[in-house]
Amino acid sequence: MKNKIVAVAIIGLLNFTCAQNKDTTTKTIEFNEKELLDRLETLSSDKFEGRRTGEKGNDSARAYIIEQFKSLNVEGYNSNFEHPFSFENRMGQFDATNILVEIKGSQQPEKYIVISAHYDHLGISNGKIYNGADDDASGVSALLAFAEYFKENPPKHSVVLAAFDAEELGLQGAKHFVETFDKEKILVNLNMDMISRSDKNELYVVGGRYNETLQKIISGFNNPTSTKLLEGHDGTDGKQDWTMSSDHGPFYKADLPFLYFGNEDHAAYHKPTDDFEDITPGFYKNAVKIIISVFEDIDNSGL
Repeated sequence: MKNKIVAVAIIGLLNFTCAQNKDTTTKTIEFNEKELLDRLETLSSDKFEGRRTGEKGNDSARAYIIEQFKSLNVEGYNSNFEHPFSFENRMGQFDATNILVEIKGSQQPEKYIVISAHYDHLGISNGKIYNGADDDASGVSALLAFAEYFKENPPKHSVVLAAFDAEELGLQGAKHFVETFDKEKILVNLNMDMISRSDKNELYVVGGRYNETLQKIISGFNNPTSTKLLEGHDGTDGKQDWTMSSDHGPFYKADLPFLYFGNEDHAAYHKPTDDFEDITPGFYKNAVKIIISVFEDIDNSGL
């Protein structure tokens, strides 16, 4: 009996030691969750008329987003929030504007993590406003949450928060950014498009398969929420391949590492019913916490 008691004590000590050595801590991710929802509601309201590139509603949305960034005391990239560009496609000639914010890194300011979402949507068609709450006012409101988060948690690498224009017209804002930004300075792109609506409480991440370090980060991710983070839609599982589906596409084509976060298509995708009232708020808040947590892992990884 005595030997048995000693053995049990030794096993207990070993288990305790292993538990002590294993890092099970999860950093608390804090931002103003009410503001996250309020900004999403505002940006997807009828006031902005569907935010179509080149139209009045898009201009008004851009002014609102810049106003919100200024209220968080962040600076525009190269001292400018607005970065205009022009392009032509089968629908005609367009003038568009990316919104770029810069947060200097505390340790490696010469390397940039680009966090992106697109603020344009489909405008008005047949008298109906396509408000694009999930697609992609959700991602833009998350960019503002990142700006808020960085006030208390300065990043080690520099960050560009990019609200791209003209995604719906062929990823034009992201294309222009990749063509004009020094690619040698880009560490990784984290793109958010449709992150506020999931009845399954599932957020997908795409891009790990193309980069060993990112794959390890995702595989070992310590999820701080009850929302599932799933890999897939990346050409390996027979589902729709999202590798080129949004603004991360031009980064991928330029051989730059990326992670894309999004939920699966729903009944309101690209329809006038993509409204704030139908998002799933708990999922949305969790999605933003997950993406910020992944950012922290990347920022600490030395990718």
